[in-house]
Amino acid sequence: MDKQNSRFRWIVFASVLLTYLLMASQRTAPGLITDQVMRDFSVTASTIGLLTSIQFFVYTGFQVPMGILADRYGPNFFLIIGAILTGVGTIIYSLGTNELVLFIARILTGTGDATIWVNMVLILGQWFKVKEFIRLIGIAGMTGSLGFLLATVPFSAWIHLLGWRAAFFSAGLLLCLCGILLYYVLIQKPKQILLSESVSLKKKLQREKTSVLLRRIFSSRQAWALFFCHFGVVGAYVGFIGSWAVPYGMNVYGMTRSAASQLIMFGLIGALIGAPLMSWISGRLATIKRPYVVVHITILLSWCTFLFFKGNPPVAMLYMLFFLIGFGYGASALTFAVVRQTFPIEEAGVVSGVANTGGFLSAVLLPSIFGMVLDHVQSASSGVSNGYYYGFITPVIFSIIGLIGVISIKEGSRETDQSWAKNSRA
Repeated sequence: MDKQNSRFRWIVFASVLLTYLLMASQRTAPGLITDQVMRDFSVTASTIGLLTSIQFFVYTGFQVPMGILADRYGPNFFLIIGAILTGVGTIIYSLGTNELVLFIARILTGTGDATIWVNMVLILGQWFKVKEFIRLIGIAGMTGSLGFLLATVPFSAWIHLLGWRAAFFSAGLLLCLCGILLYYVLIQKPKQILLSESVSLKKKLQREKTSVLLRRIFSSRQAWALFFCHFGVVGAYVGFIGSWAVPYGMNVYGMTRSAASQLIMFGLIGALIGAPLMSWISGRLATIKRPYVVVHITILLSWCTFLFFKGNPPVAMLYMLFFLIGFGYGASALTFAVVRQTFPIEEAGVVSGVANTGGFLSAVLLPSIFGMVLDHVQSASSGVSNGYYYGFITPVIFSIIGLIGVISIKEGSRETDQSWAKNSRA
């Protein structure tokens, strides 16, 4: 029995996604206790901002190195260590006594979080055939959005019940337990049920030097197309919604903070629907590029609509725009379906890391650029709406870059499922 025909692959799928759900929730969960942390530790808003951003800097910086390590030594070990690191970081955060401890905790959490997506893509690629993978990667993308949803009302209620320290401690402990579960599911159990693979698993792959591999990947048009494709669709959503969506609703439309937060919820609903739906459509059409191009065009038109209405579209249209932008973000899982389809197993981890770096680099850049434009325009014209109007030029440019990237993608399988199964590591 091989991996891609084993019923056990569904247990692997469920275990990995449970871990991803919990890890994704800890990316944004600290935002629920910003006021309490500022009060308990007597830190400034700028310190909180740095504390929030450092995890994403660590996450972004580790994507390519993690891809190299996963390709060289297999994804299982790093995913297990990543889950435990995220759990330990969360526990340390709950026990923090000063801002230095909090920074160390978020660095650990970011390091652990950096392991999840690249290794999950490789693990699912090993256990599932191409057609299954294209559909399941959408469910994986939806799981990340569910993690963000978990870090809103449910985790807020958990904090209210236990207090923030006990709530984060329990979340960290649960993640450590997920690491133990993954060790059993990814390493121990496959040794017992996949005996027929024992011979092939012992065969060492002839691998290139890392410098040669990187030189070839970074000279690959396909890899850069995926980088820019992901750059355009992820950063505009994560960067804007995570930093400016609520202030935009409050300053331009006069919404309360609660009402403005509903804009984020509409984007999140779009992401939850977009991930599995676009993966299903791609599977049915037997093409990834064409529906993905439509998604990018839709995102670009959505951001252009903000410019068309001078940064102030009608309220009903506003909610629809946030839904569409979130839908596009959910569909971004298709980037890794292209990686699975067009790159061999020896390179898939590195290319996934390159693509994911593009997405989260834009998520780091957009809030800063948007804020600088907002500050400059407001100081010159004293108009808040005018500032947001010019600020929306940034996601439009990012979306154009993404559209160019997705148009540049070439479809076509470079290797078979048998090759993936033969070369996969337990």
